[in-house]
Amino acid sequence: MKMPSDMIDQDEGTKGQALQNSTLQNPASWSSALRFTVVMAVLLGLLYPFMTTTLGGWLFPAQAQGSLIQDASGRAVGSRLVSQTFVSDGYFIGRPSAAGNDAGMVAGSNLAPSNPALRERAELDANAIAQREGVSVEQIPIDLIAASGSGVDPHISLPAAYLQRARVAQARGVDDASVTELIDHALENTGWLGSPVVNVLRLNISLDNRYPMTTAAQSTQAME
Repeated sequence: MKMPSDMIDQDEGTKGQALQNSTLQNPASWSSALRFTVVMAVLLGLLYPFMTTTLGGWLFPAQAQGSLIQDASGRAVGSRLVSQTFVSDGYFIGRPSAAGNDAGMVAGSNLAPSNPALRERAELDANAIAQREGVSVEQIPIDLIAASGSGVDPHISLPAAYLQRARVAQARGVDDASVTELIDHALENTGWLGSPVVNVLRLNISLDNRYPMTTAAQSTQAME
C-alpha cells in the first residue's frame, strides 16, 4: 500500500513532466530561444570582434599589423616576432629551428634529451658553430645549440651575439666596436623583468643600412 507522501511525490512529478512538455511545445519558447541565439551571434560573432579589432588597430597599429620590420626603402622584410634563416658570414645567425623558421609550422622537435637524434644534431651544430666562429665548443652559448620550443624565436642572448661579432665585422670590413654599437641598439627586454636579448632580424637590417657589404664580398660568400 502506497503511503500518502509517495502519492504526493508521484503526483508532483507527473505535473512537472506535463509542464515541461507543454513548455517545449510552446511556439513562444522556441521563438524566444531563436531570438536569443541570433542576438548573441550578432553581438559575439560580429560586433565584439569588430570592436576589438578596430580598437586594437587604433591603440597598437604596429602590433596589429604583425610587428613588421621595414628596410631602408620602407619595404617590409619580416616580423620582429618571427626568426629568419641567415647563412652569410656578414649576418648574425639565430637559434636552430625544428620548424625551419616557418611561422606557418610553429613547433619544436619534441625530442627528449635522451634521444640520440637530438644529441647528434646538437653535436653537429656545436662543431659547425665552433669552426665558423673560431672558438671551442665550450665557449658556445647554449641558445645557439638548443632549438626554441616555438621554432621561430627571433632572439639570441647577448653572449651569443658577441660570439659572432668578430666574424660579422670582418665580413663587412668594419671594426668590432662598430658592430657592438648596433648590437646594443638591437637589444630588447631591457627592463627589470627577464634578461636582455638581441633581435637578430633587426640587427641584420641595421647592418645592411649602416655597413652594406660590397658586391665582391657577397659574390665570394655566395660561391662558398
